[in-house]
Amino acid sequence: MTTTTGELRPAPGIIGWRTPLVIIICGCAIALLSFGPRSSVGFFIQPMGRDLALGRDVFGLALALQNLLWGLGQPVAGAIADRFGVLRVMVVGALLYAGGLLMMRYATTPLSLDLSAGVLIGFGLSGCSFNLVLSAFSKLLPPERRGIALGAGTAAGSFGQFLFAPFGVALIDNVGWQSALIVFACLMLLIIPLSLALATPPATTAANAPVVEQQSFRTALAEAFGHRSYVLLVLGFFTCGFQLAFITVHLPAYLSDRGVSAQTGGWVIAAIGLFNIIGSLGVGWLQNIFPKRYILSVIYFTRALSILVFISFPITTFSAIMFGAVTGLTWLSTVPPTSALVALMFGTRWFATLYGFAFVSHQVGGFLGVWLGGIVFEAFGSYTPIWWLAVLFGVLSALINLPIVEAPVARPVAQPA
Repeated sequence: MTTTTGELRPAPGIIGWRTPLVIIICGCAIALLSFGPRSSVGFFIQPMGRDLALGRDVFGLALALQNLLWGLGQPVAGAIADRFGVLRVMVVGALLYAGGLLMMRYATTPLSLDLSAGVLIGFGLSGCSFNLVLSAFSKLLPPERRGIALGAGTAAGSFGQFLFAPFGVALIDNVGWQSALIVFACLMLLIIPLSLALATPPATTAANAPVVEQQSFRTALAEAFGHRSYVLLVLGFFTCGFQLAFITVHLPAYLSDRGVSAQTGGWVIAAIGLFNIIGSLGVGWLQNIFPKRYILSVIYFTRALSILVFISFPITTFSAIMFGAVTGLTWLSTVPPTSALVALMFGTRWFATLYGFAFVSHQVGGFLGVWLGGIVFEAFGSYTPIWWLAVLFGVLSALINLPIVEAPVARPVAQPA
């Protein structure tokens, strides 16, 4: 097997006690923990808003900042992880995440909410979310196990959503939103010991290493952004972030506005997480059979269609849960084929960095989805324009992914002297 894609292999003895099963289990646990609180944050908007006299536009801006900074911090965290190893990045990320949740509990002004829920949690997520888990899987696991591992890591994040949504609602109802945030902060510290299993070695380049393994950071970026298929993949990922962030933050309030109870809203978000486990694992398996670009196109079109049907009929408990189930099947199932395409095109040498830049597009979409959702609601008292924008973006992304070429990037072969 050649190394034309610049694939790095783990150093001898790096596995040791860390068998592939241990790596996958610990990585999935980290994905579960890190994705749980941020997917439950929508349930804090109404009780915090009542107690602090803050509007949804204020929360929308703070959570939009969270999504944006998560995205902007991802390439930086990825580059550090690629160069120095994943472990230290995850430890710092977990500490920032826990600190942001703790500071959010004591936030009383828009600025303190922006700093806690926005800046600290945003940068914390960039250092300890499932994105770095997928990077560690790509570097530590053999190629034949990566497909299902990428699907499992993504599904674990969804299972965190399934667990934390009703758990968060129950905490808020029984002990208040302040204590709920403290509990979430303490749980984030569990990421630190779990990250020991995902430690990757610092990048070293031998003098006689293949040219592709000596590729610099700048060269890798220039190659990626000069590659048409990568650019299309990045543009399509924008829609995923826009739809997911808007639904995560504003769907609970949207349902409440239409007479659906908070408990039902919790189970709708939980249904999204539960069914995304099926979707992520299913796509992780299907991408070994069908072209990944077609899978992505179907996912985006299905999302657009499900949103169209959901907003076109009266909202009931049944329709809300059905929407959660259908949405869950396509929720994070874009991640396994997207990350697999990045690894296929460019190898794993700079995987965390290049996937991180794709994730920037995702989070810019998330920023706009959350921010515009809050602004539009405060201005018009309705989320309808944003729902229709989500439908339009879904159709456009379904078309954008079709021309992607699924092949390693062409690189010049070094000639012997």
